[in-house]
Amino acid sequence: MRETELYAPVKAFLEAQGYVVKGEIGPADVVAVRGDEPPVIVELKTGFSLALIHQGIDRQAITPHVYLAVPDIAGRRGLASLRANLKLARRLGLGVVTIRLPGGTVTVHCDPAPFRPRLSTRPKVRLLREFAARRGDPAEGGATRDGLMTAYRQDARLLAAYLLEAGARRGRDARDATGIARATTILRDNHYGWFERIASGTYALSQAGRDALD
Repeated sequence: MRETELYAPVKAFLEAQGYVVKGEIGPADVVAVRGDEPPVIVELKTGFSLALIHQGIDRQAITPHVYLAVPDIAGRRGLASLRANLKLARRLGLGVVTIRLPGGTVTVHCDPAPFRPRLSTRPKVRLLREFAARRGDPAEGGATRDGLMTAYRQDARLLAAYLLEAGARRGRDARDATGIARATTILRDNHYGWFERIASGTYALSQAGRDALD
């Protein structure tokens, strides 16, 4: 596929809205003008790329109405790519259109507009809860997620150390001794395989737990 194959459908789409459209004007792939309105610029590419994003940002020095145009790729992979790039385009104030070939159907997915982030309360609450629960600063920024010392892992290690010293204990006894409110839940769920239930509500340290402490 060539970028020029996208031009005719985009030109027809804009002309249907009353624009006069011309290709390859200065640095722009497509320029559309309607009366005294600011021009519309469309950058054509056969797929999303960092180069396309850079071109769109550069064209914003000319007009706020800049669109990125790419072919419509069917399937899960194409949809996932479109969603990820739509998120980026919205943050940069760029519009996005796709062209279905053959046929030339043009779909506008977002228009250029200033980005206004929508804050979500739930992720913020989870973030601050983990921050408050984490003892000290046990993980370096940029470390991999595997084996990350979370607040949950810190609590599990404290319970493992307690059982190593005290032997098998009931969940409520471990809670009272360590001050970990969710002690029974951690022992019962046994997320890391460090504990073993030896009686109803009573837990001991497994060999995996001993190895983890070592």
